Amino acid sequence: MTAQAPAGLAGQAESSPDRWSLGFVLAANVISIAGNSLAGIGVPWFVLQTTGSAAKAGLVAFWGMLPLVVSALVGGPVIDRIGRLRASVISDLVCGAAIATIPFLHYGGVLRFWELCALMAVNGLFHAPGETARNVLTPDLATRARMPLTRATSLYTGASRGARMLGASLGGILIALLGAESVLLLDAATFGISALLIGLGVRGIPAAGPVRDSPRVSLRTYRSELCEGLAFLIRARLLLALTLVLLVTNGLDQGWSAVLLPVHATRDLGGSVDLGLLAGLFSAGALGGSLLYAALGHRLPRWPVFTLCFILSGFPRMLVAAFAPGLAPLAVTLVLAGIGAGVLNPILSTLLYETVPNALRSRVMGVLAAGVLLATPLGGLICGYLVDRAGLTTALLAFGVTYLMVTICPMVFPSWRHMDHRANPDTPQQPARLP
Repeated sequence: MTAQAPAGLAGQAESSPDRWSLGFVLAANVISIAGNSLAGIGVPWFVLQTTGSAAKAGLVAFWGMLPLVVSALVGGPVIDRIGRLRASVISDLVCGAAIATIPFLHYGGVLRFWELCALMAVNGLFHAPGETARNVLTPDLATRARMPLTRATSLYTGASRGARMLGASLGGILIALLGAESVLLLDAATFGISALLIGLGVRGIPAAGPVRDSPRVSLRTYRSELCEGLAFLIRARLLLALTLVLLVTNGLDQGWSAVLLPVHATRDLGGSVDLGLLAGLFSAGALGGSLLYAALGHRLPRWPVFTLCFILSGFPRMLVAAFAPGLAPLAVTLVLAGIGAGVLNPILSTLLYETVPNALRSRVMGVLAAGVLLATPLGGLICGYLVDRAGLTTALLAFGVTYLMVTICPMVFPSWRHMDHRANPDTPQQPARLP
């Protein structure tokens, strides 16, 4: 039997906001995402250095992202069963072990290309459930901290953006000084620190534990829960539109980050240092955009802000890389693109938390995450082969024009204007069924 606090002390505890739990999760994300940014630069650079092939860099990116899609799709019910805390910790520990194995095998002279692809696949398989588990905790932690949801999601996104800025900036320098293998070892260490922070920070929080009275695990209940999340997503037309658009842009972004930008830095710029600088400038702009929206977002209409920032964040960087030589034009463009991207995620996260009931959140967000990642494995794969066959400039133009066509969708289709409708996700709803 668990001891209960006296009523007076319990009331006093309830009256005090708990900001520590949210702070621990933010800190864990900063460390984990900074490490991911190191790997995001280190792995493509490692492949380009050891093979010299853009197609192989795209192939590694493909195998790293394909299991991520699968785990994002099926991970929601698993997260509910084992709890968000355990899902996050297990995810970090397995990903850290997979990343650390790459340099160890390389140092031993026994790393084969298929083994590199397999290790990246393991990393991708366990990455999505942990990220989803931490993400869906945000509304509960915001409530415990007595913080507006818009501000909490902006801080969550801002911390992530700041971590990417730090990791990307340091990554290019560390690769030049220590080599890509040492950068991957550092990334593995960050996963361990993140697991420790999550384990300490959200222990004892009801929302972080397993869902009580969950049906017994079986293929039928598992399929039913996945279908429930999918049915809700299909019924919510705005969320469905967001999923379809982000499906395409995430694939294009993967081609940019895994192939186009590293190859451009290798062939036309100053190498890994310039690569890290450019990635860091984009993340710095994104951090600024997140903080700006945290301060002003509750006063601004969502649809026009989202539409403008969506266009700004996409195609300009690819066209500038194709036509404007040198580092400076692309650096300025990436700062502006980052500001636009930094505004997008707080809007999207707030929409999700306002639309999806808490009981369905893990399932719906798992299905949504799988949907928006569906084309991501193909982005790097197609881009790598396009660079090798048609050239870097042609690939930049093809991806840039496609990005522009997708990002004007919010201006064309009327369902996007429902962004400014505030919904109560926990009002009674009809049972979700697939057609």
